[in-house]
Amino acid sequence: MIKVITYGTYDLLHHGHVRLLERAKALGDYLIVGVTSDDFDKTRGKINVQQSLEERVAAVRATGVADKVIIEEYEGQKIDDIRKYGVDIFTVGSDWIGHFDYLNEYCKVVYLPRTEGISSTELRDQKRLIKVGLVGYEKYLNKVYKECQFVNGVRINGVCTQNSRELSEELLSLDTTDSLDELLSKVDAVYIHSHPKYHYDEMKRALQAGKHVMCESPLAETERECRELIAMAQENNCVMMDSLRTAYSTAYARMLLLIKGGKIGEVVSIDATCTSLRTNSAVSGEKWGSMPAWGPTALLPIFQILGTGYSDVKITSRCENDRSVDVFSKIDITYPKAVATVKVGTGVKSEGELVIAGTQGYIYVPAPWWKTDYFEIRYENPEENRRYFYQLDGEGIRYEWVSFLKMINAFAEGKAEESAYIDNIDRSVSLAIARVMEQFNNGIDVKYI
Repeated sequence: MIKVITYGTYDLLHHGHVRLLERAKALGDYLIVGVTSDDFDKTRGKINVQQSLEERVAAVRATGVADKVIIEEYEGQKIDDIRKYGVDIFTVGSDWIGHFDYLNEYCKVVYLPRTEGISSTELRDQKRLIKVGLVGYEKYLNKVYKECQFVNGVRINGVCTQNSRELSEELLSLDTTDSLDELLSKVDAVYIHSHPKYHYDEMKRALQAGKHVMCESPLAETERECRELIAMAQENNCVMMDSLRTAYSTAYARMLLLIKGGKIGEVVSIDATCTSLRTNSAVSGEKWGSMPAWGPTALLPIFQILGTGYSDVKITSRCENDRSVDVFSKIDITYPKAVATVKVGTGVKSEGELVIAGTQGYIYVPAPWWKTDYFEIRYENPEENRRYFYQLDGEGIRYEWVSFLKMINAFAEGKAEESAYIDNIDRSVSLAIARVMEQFNNGIDVKYI
């Protein structure tokens, strides 16, 4: 019996995939099909996969061509699989010619011509092309625009900013305006990275116009305004998403799962530090303090791990003379059985690490933890320590954009519940972040030094 093996993502399985599988099966008597896992696809730069691993595996099985379906989870697995299953022929599409010649040492390698005129990328683009407008802090928008080029289905149509002198040539070539209403008339969705004081008004106008919104956290400066925006998004059948790219990085998401799985026991303490000596300029030119610049990011792991049912929050801030801008703030959060400390600064530099202490061990994420591709679980016995590495491209920006598009697509198909599942930030977390920001802005339980 001649055994044949092939691999692929098989996203949005189409006729070209089926023909390739049929021709692979014709090479022998028994066909093994490896379907790449979500994590492995990310390491290969494939971030636009629309279907879950379970859906893709089911689609391959439904063809009736494969005798066995396996999951490809790591680099180098092809050699292991060829040896494990006694494979005689490895085959893949002709667009990979030469790439897998090294496997000739283990079996015969055959490159099959692909079916012309169809691809998963084209199908994804046809499924939804979202016209997006960028709003706010122009220097950061350059980075967002660059990352969006890696995401199928996004087309940046224009920019709304009060000062375009720091825009890249690529963004300047688009429609640039200082009128949000003008931008809204040309797009399906907006991304907002302005000072938090403008978020409520900008998001409200976008939602009222029926546009999907991704906005840098906090969504609003008060809990009431945040609740109002959430309700408005539901009423207008619009996606509204917190833009905290850390939440969409693979390493951070896996870390949360390990914590919930009890890897370090019960969490009793979290320390998160985010600092930078650089400050942003908001659309009107004023400085960003530590809390608006870093507060939401530093609060994210606190609320996602310990929850939002804290009993007390106290803040200590060092501010400029008029207290309008905090150069450093420390937040102490007390829970019934845990504590958390947040340190943020735009005029102070410290080690930007994250430490999560549990009853059985602790997790250490080195600086800058909000861009992590690596973390450690440490125990009393060092021999039990584990290190985890995950690829992070584009600081996680492109990953959150993929999630944003998936949420919009789910809404378009009438699957609002599925859309909520895709969002990595629960509404309770959004509200808790807004609540702490409101407390700080109102000077409640804030000690100034």
